[in-house]
Amino acid sequence: MLFAAWAALQGARGVGARLPADDEGKDVVVTGRVVDLPRARGGDASFLFVPDTVGGAPPATRGTYRLSWYRTQVSPAPCERWHLTVRLRRPRGNINPGGGDAERTALQRGIVATGYVRAAPENARIGVAMCVDAWRDGVARALDGHLGAEDARILKALAVGDTRGLDAADWDIARATGVSHLIAISGFHVGVAAGGGVLATRLLYAWWPMLALLWPRQMTQAMVGMLVAGGYGMLAGLGLPTVRTLLMIGVVVLAGMARRRAGGLSLLAFAMLAVLTFDPLSVLSAGFWLSFAGVGFLVCCVAPRSRGFLGWVGELLRAQAAMSIALLPLSLCLFGSTSLMGFVANLVAAPLVSFVVVPLTLVGCVLLAVPSLAVPLLIAAAWLLKQLWRMLAALADVPGAQLSVAESGILAVVLATVGALWLFMPRGVPLRGYGALLFLPLLLPPRDMPKAGAFRAWVLDVGQGLAVVVHTRHHTLVYDTGPAYGGGRDAGAGIVLPSITALGLGGVDTLVVSHGDVDHAGGAAAIVGRYPKARRLSGEPGRLEFPAEPCTSEADWSWDGVGFHFLDVPREGQGKTASNDRSCVLSIEGEGGRFLLTGDISAKAERRMDRDALWSELPTVTTVAHHGSKHSSDVLWLRAVQPELAIVSSGWRNRFGHPHASVLARHEDAGADVLNTAISGAIVVDMPRDATPRVVREWRRPASRYWRE
Repeated sequence: MLFAAWAALQGARGVGARLPADDEGKDVVVTGRVVDLPRARGGDASFLFVPDTVGGAPPATRGTYRLSWYRTQVSPAPCERWHLTVRLRRPRGNINPGGGDAERTALQRGIVATGYVRAAPENARIGVAMCVDAWRDGVARALDGHLGAEDARILKALAVGDTRGLDAADWDIARATGVSHLIAISGFHVGVAAGGGVLATRLLYAWWPMLALLWPRQMTQAMVGMLVAGGYGMLAGLGLPTVRTLLMIGVVVLAGMARRRAGGLSLLAFAMLAVLTFDPLSVLSAGFWLSFAGVGFLVCCVAPRSRGFLGWVGELLRAQAAMSIALLPLSLCLFGSTSLMGFVANLVAAPLVSFVVVPLTLVGCVLLAVPSLAVPLLIAAAWLLKQLWRMLAALADVPGAQLSVAESGILAVVLATVGALWLFMPRGVPLRGYGALLFLPLLLPPRDMPKAGAFRAWVLDVGQGLAVVVHTRHHTLVYDTGPAYGGGRDAGAGIVLPSITALGLGGVDTLVVSHGDVDHAGGAAAIVGRYPKARRLSGEPGRLEFPAEPCTSEADWSWDGVGFHFLDVPREGQGKTASNDRSCVLSIEGEGGRFLLTGDISAKAERRMDRDALWSELPTVTTVAHHGSKHSSDVLWLRAVQPELAIVSSGWRNRFGHPHASVLARHEDAGADVLNTAISGAIVVDMPRDATPRVVREWRRPASRYWRE
């Protein structure tokens, strides 16, 4: 109860420290320092910034800004102090089924504002300080220089926690094979570093026994192990698994110096108490639960049973099997998927990385001042990693390498965790195999699917773009896939696919890309990559990366008593407006209502459409054309369609001013309620057979999470 109150207090303070709402969208001059490792892609940079002054005065609240600097000539480096003109807003992210929670992450990391650097002559570097992050960046640059950026990208992650060189494909391989914990420096790596310090001390005492007369060997090796682990932990960026291991090592050292014995559970309990005392908001991170749950399960359920090499191999297999099964419920709950290849991959990757690659890398980094000694070690480590990565890539391509399930309640996760504990109880406990039955509610969750003649639609929160998922009883349609982002990311892979998995909808049968603009087609390739057999239609097939049919009336179809019909949009002219007007306008008609998907058509295109085709006796829900641009949603078009509900898909505080006030007024005059994904998050509309359409849920509202805006 005490720790819950402490965490609640810190959470309230963190939310209260955010940028005041009245200061959003204003230019302000800040002075401060760059922390952590900035990222640069192309001509853009992103970095964390701790302000010393805001508008010439000390900041009202303490916290970190996450800034982007577009088309910059000089990328900020760690520990530099800068004078910048920035435009800020409160932390805010997209809220979707199966998606991450950027606002929770911002709170946990102490980020109080996000924004970007404005072009201004006053932007200048005003100083450089010494700090650990500069050391980390220097080691990363040295590795790039000696090995090349391609060969050093994973080695940098192991050496200094620098994941800037890893792309989306690398992370996909790591997730599919369950080795993400090895790339992001794990607590076990810190333990190996501590063991290396102990071994070096033993060798020193063996070479020079007289040292024992000056300092007791056991106490000295414990202190050296702690110092080596601490140095590596700082070099790695002091992530949560690293801090947990350092605390546990510290307890062992103190216990040894006090001539006391420290057991596994007491070590873990002390580490947890220390973390919750100094960083109570760490409970908001997935790493906290995976880290402590994994170690706790090993301590409780995997006890040594035999000696010798074969006994060691047996314990290794049992430990890996226990971790794979025990963390499966948490992984499915936190990420929506887990690796089925993790057991096989980690049997090779964990010992190779921990006992060979990491020692070679750390010794090589220590010897960087003498390149002739360091480079051979680093080349050997990079070569081993390259061969390992090829094996992991092959495992990731195995069909069914990842298990994905629909979102389940906390009860299903608890039951599955109890089942894992039951499976690994000591010998003699009866009916241990029945623990597997407790996984069934998690792996086979119940789902409320529409009846024949009915359908359900999710307008996803993709920012300034559009993505809609429509599901009938047995089929799924994706209409538009949201934008592509910087760094190779896109809404298709990051939002649409996780949402489909979380909702338990199965595969995609048809993909409709209304037109070729990046805010509608940016994620289409990811959908095609996951579901290559899906039918593809588009208003601009020639602008896509894959073949597609034109969306004409000849392409109409019916699923489970629900009709899908493309409305004709007469074309006129060339240029940007003409591209928008080529958008597929799709009418989805069930027995109880109609959903009209409008893409980016303009008011001119709306006026060219056939009024009789637009009218329907069914209650109608529409997406607001072109995200609510003032050049769309014509009055005559609205009178013909007569929508009861209109949904805008737009970005929060977007630079286009969407949706325009005149558009909202026109919908209000037409008698339509308007919802906006920027305010509501993902919006779910149910179209039952025998009732009027209704909004089932707005993912952001009501605000059941105190950290959400």
